[in-house]
Amino acid sequence: MRVDLLVSDWKAALLPELPQEERERELYRQAWAAYLDGDFGFGLWCWHECDRLTNNLNGNVREVTRILGPGRYFGFSHRRAVAAEVPIERMYRPRKGDMSTPRTDAFVLPHYQVLCVYLVQAAAGNGKAKALLEIALGELEDRRRADPFLRHFETFRELLNRTSGAPTPPPTSEAPVPPAERRPVGKSARTPRKRSSA
Repeated sequence: MRVDLLVSDWKAALLPELPQEERERELYRQAWAAYLDGDFGFGLWCWHECDRLTNNLNGNVREVTRILGPGRYFGFSHRRAVAAEVPIERMYRPRKGDMSTPRTDAFVLPHYQVLCVYLVQAAAGNGKAKALLEIALGELEDRRRADPFLRHFETFRELLNRTSGAPTPPPTSEAPVPPAERRPVGKSARTPRKRSSA
């Protein structure tokens, strides 16, 4: 909540005659500096802003980097570090039909960021995060078509799996194929064709 207020103040202070890209660059630069000073709340904002621009520019990371400035793309290592710092007990996740408002110290995150937080903290051994992740993954297929940011979570999950080596729950209820039943991939997977004797 505090981050949103500060970002709104910074946005209001920008000169209106600046081009849109320059305004976005300056706003992101201020949030990036606050994140590097140790405020992971601004890291969450930079993370979402980076993904918003990526969606708007059809996944063109080079264009996103040009707008944000060199060295400011919010990459996987930043995302993983920020996700590990978010206190799950302070995240506000409205339930269907819930009319309550979040506390002033609550973290109101987009759904895909919540999934990333659960994933990182479950991999670190947090039992509550693991249970919440399993519940959220059960709803994933229903939300996939409506939420263009979910692909960012899926990319994050793949990268986390590659870097940690720890298995995470599969995205669907299907059981994983045991290693003995998997078909090999590559040249060794090809079976020689029998030549006809015609």
